[in-house]
Amino acid sequence: MDLWMDTVKVIARIMTILPLLLGVGLFMGKRSIGELPVFDFLVVLVLGSVVGADIADPKIDHIHTVTAIIFIALLQKFIVWLKLRSRKVGKFLTFEPTIVIYKGEMIEENLSRIQYSLDNITHMLREKDVYELDGVELGIIEPNGQLSVKLKNAKEAVTREDMGFPYRGGGYDIPLILDGQLQKDLLMRSGRDIEWLNTKLGTNDVADVFYGALTSQGEFHFSLKGKKVDSLPPIEH
Repeated sequence: MDLWMDTVKVIARIMTILPLLLGVGLFMGKRSIGELPVFDFLVVLVLGSVVGADIADPKIDHIHTVTAIIFIALLQKFIVWLKLRSRKVGKFLTFEPTIVIYKGEMIEENLSRIQYSLDNITHMLREKDVYELDGVELGIIEPNGQLSVKLKNAKEAVTREDMGFPYRGGGYDIPLILDGQLQKDLLMRSGRDIEWLNTKLGTNDVADVFYGALTSQGEFHFSLKGKKVDSLPPIEH
């Protein structure tokens, strides 16, 4: 009998919690659901923990769960209001945007600082329909972890490229060197050999190259490890 009563109680809690969570989600706003900055991510985790414990354990007083959910939603709205009123609070509670690509080159120092790999960035570029690093003027990891891309002028819509002016490169990148590691299979499949690569690198060694790629039009470009870039644009909130 107790088992059946507990089962009915769990079902009843689910039926009351879901509409409440829907209302709380709408109250918190689209921003909290779509972007999930770090504070909002923590709010979602806490909500999940509170709701999970309430549903799984019929001995927990349901009213306490409802009170907790409402208080969490109000706290989140207060923090959002505080971030809008105070830039310092906003910067403290949110990651800063980070430049990871500048003028066609990966910024190794910044990638290492935010713990993003080359594979992460190339994957995110492809999601933006960008297949050639050399065509990127500026790439920024936003506070929500997404990549924003500003293409070079010749690559942007209805500009030089569309008017038929000459531009460098085109198409997509074939990554031949990733963090000092030669991708031998890709080098072979591209119809090149070590001698060709050494010619393109000049006095540089493969181990010193952070990212090296062959464009679909046959041009090779690379950036060296540890290269310092002093003229990065001042991107902040």
